[in-house]
Formats: sequence, C-alpha cells, structure tokens
Amino acid sequence: MIEKLKSIDTNLLLAINGHHYDWLDTAMWYISGNLIWVPLYLALLAAIIYKYRLKFWIVLIGIALAIFIADQVSSGIIKPLVGRLRPSHEPSLAGMLHQVHDYSGGLFGFVSSHAANTFAVAVLLMQIFRNRIFTICILIWASVVSFSRIYLGVHYPGDVLCGALIGILTGFAVSYFTEKALAKDIFSTEEKNSRYIQY
Repeated sequence: MIEKLKSIDTNLLLAINGHHYDWLDTAMWYISGNLIWVPLYLALLAAIIYKYRLKFWIVLIGIALAIFIADQVSSGIIKPLVGRLRPSHEPSLAGMLHQVHDYSGGLFGFVSSHAANTFAVAVLLMQIFRNRIFTICILIWASVVSFSRIYLGVHYPGDVLCGALIGILTGFAVSYFTEKALAKDIFSTEEKNSRYIQY
C-alpha cells in the first residue's frame, strides 16, 4: 500500500514538473520566494492595524507563533524523523526532473515547510478576519505557494498535502488563543484609570 502511494506521488510530481514553460519557471521561482509577497505582507499588516487598532500586536504575535510552531514541527521534527529525500535529491529521479536555476533545496522534503507555514498563516488570518472573499484569496495564496514547490521539483505532492494539513491544524489552534486574547478588553477605561491611580 505504501509503495503504491509512493508511486502515485512520484507520477503526480513528474506530471506537474514535466509540464514546464520558461515564463512559468520564472513565475514559480518568484512565487516560491518571499520578495514578491512583500506588498501582500504590507497590505495585510495595514488591514490588521486598521481592524484591530491598538490590539494589532496580538495578531502579529499569533502569526509569529503559528509560523514558529508549523516550521518547528515540519522542519525540526518530522523532516529529520522521517528522512524522506526530496525528489531533487532522489537518485532514482536523477535526470528526470526539470530544475529551475539548478535549485534542489535541503536534503529532506517530508513535509513541506512552505506549505505548513503558509497554510498556518492563511487559516489563522481566515479565522481572524472571517470574510468570505478574504478567505478565498488567502487560501489561494497558500495553495499557489505550495504548488510552486511541486512545480520546482523540490517536493512531492504528498509532502505538500501533509505540510498543508499541519499548517491548517496549527492555524486553527493558534487562532483559538489569538481570538481569546483579542476578545479581552485590555484597553478598557477602568483599566486605564487604575493605571493612572497607581502613578
């Protein structure tokens, strides 16, 4: 059964990675990076500040925590524990993959940290904003970033799917505590007055 799943995983990878074009190579290369997403990150920061005002830092801490947990679970625990080679390092696939800029990534690929991190942030923000259009857009963002890793030949589809699952679970867990923190009226008039009295 496991060998059958591995075979399906490899065939899907080769099918996706095998359909490549120069313009798509460039697009996926940048999508997989961080620089192209800076305007998005700034827009999200502005939206968070606009909606939560002085409480914006709670959301930022939630985002940082979600990324930390997802990254540590995927890269710090699962990758070295499972030890599954990335397709770009798999000897049996040598010469079969199309690699952009000879990029091969680290040694182990299960699970995808890109997928775990992006889906953790996407689900957290999805819960925080609770807007249908925003939810669709942020999940598309996480999916496209994750897909780029398969296209570049550095992850099997299974790596990405399992990484996304870890990210989704992390996002929901962190969003629970983030929403609890946001619900507390930490800037209430009573609290402010008590601070003034102390001084």
